[in-house]
Amino acid sequence: MMRTASFLLFFCIAASTLAQRDSNLNITPAPEKWSYHFQFTGIMQGHPDFQAPYSGANSMGAKAEQDFSVTSTLYLGRKLWKGASVYVNPEIPGGKGMSSTLGIAGFPNGECFRIGDPSPSLYLGRIFLRQYFAIGKDCVCDTANGLTCQNQLCGEVIPKKRITLTLGKFSMADMFDNNSCSKDPRTRFMNWSLMSNGAWDYPANTRGYTWGFAVEYITPSYAVRFAETTEPLVANGQDFDWNISKARGETIELEKDYRIKEKKGAVRLLLYRNLSRAGLYKTAISNLLTGVDTSMNVNNGTAYTGVKYGIGLNAEQSLSDNASVFMRAGWNDGRSATWAFTEIDQTISAGIDIKGTRWKRPDDILGIAVVANGISNDHWDFLNYGGYGFLIGDGKLPHYGAETIGEVFYSIQLARSLWFSGDYQYVQNPAYNRDRGPVNVWALRAHVEF
Repeated sequence: MMRTASFLLFFCIAASTLAQRDSNLNITPAPEKWSYHFQFTGIMQGHPDFQAPYSGANSMGAKAEQDFSVTSTLYLGRKLWKGASVYVNPEIPGGKGMSSTLGIAGFPNGECFRIGDPSPSLYLGRIFLRQYFAIGKDCVCDTANGLTCQNQLCGEVIPKKRITLTLGKFSMADMFDNNSCSKDPRTRFMNWSLMSNGAWDYPANTRGYTWGFAVEYITPSYAVRFAETTEPLVANGQDFDWNISKARGETIELEKDYRIKEKKGAVRLLLYRNLSRAGLYKTAISNLLTGVDTSMNVNNGTAYTGVKYGIGLNAEQSLSDNASVFMRAGWNDGRSATWAFTEIDQTISAGIDIKGTRWKRPDDILGIAVVANGISNDHWDFLNYGGYGFLIGDGKLPHYGAETIGEVFYSIQLARSLWFSGDYQYVQNPAYNRDRGPVNVWALRAHVEF
């Protein structure tokens, strides 16, 4: 572990130095016809012993442990014709989360869902076409610096009012439920239920990607988005279900940007409906009690009984040039098994993002947030009867409690392309179980992007 960490530290510093040199030489043309970017993130995370009078197959281990995860991504893009570009993102993930990423619904390491196999392996994350259709003649030149141009062409002239079509393999989180304070576990909060709306079971395979299309109508003050995408064949599975007539995800989002005393803000309303082979919790319990089927299997069904729908609210507000606040709330019906993201049926979170300008570290970031997650009565009964989802299950759940999490991180920018972060999370009632925990989770994170 120490040899691995030392190598990664050396790699981060070397890569950052090269990236800094490229930036100083100004070798990147504008506007770009080709886009080349790279990111590397390594997270070491662990917890001490905690109280656990009993455990199940999907429990967080009660003994002290630590694990290491790593992801590296190459972002390649090419301009094709007016308004069109294509992007390809090969990835090499490896390592694993604590207790094999089991036992906490709001899991503390947001990079773990991109790791399908602990052994590092090459994987094609995204491959998609994006096309802009201008509405009107007013345009804006995208002058974002290279560190924020992943999967876009820096210096590209974009219509202020436009329809954008995205077609191919991508992550739903690329376009929906965006929040500048609480989105990217590589640079901000690492908890799953802070990087996205925990109650949004967004269509994705085990690595977080899906196939489909998304259409966005974007203006300077508001946006409307719709996506039709594939679901995994089994819960949290790698392969996709191509029976589109019976298995698919439909997502719509309304976004409104505004200003309060010249301070930027945004509010987003998310609606979704998923169809899949997810089993129904009540059916699994009924089959167990009548002896028809004692397996309690809801994660690998053959009938297309899963219909999950939900709603999410997402808001952020700038308080000053150096501080912003955010919140999220979400709910889903909780009748059928969680199929893609995480086992949360209700969630509410809030936090603050502060730059280090006051202590003369303007590129550092301090983040503080709290989140409370819950599940439906059907979901609770299922777990209490000894059922297992793909993420949680302690063998029984006699004493239910909301899973409440507090997270604080501090990110230090050591060079233009290199960040180190310290992170602490307090998890009360892990997997909604008042008999287990609390769990104190620490983490160290290294991140490079250029």
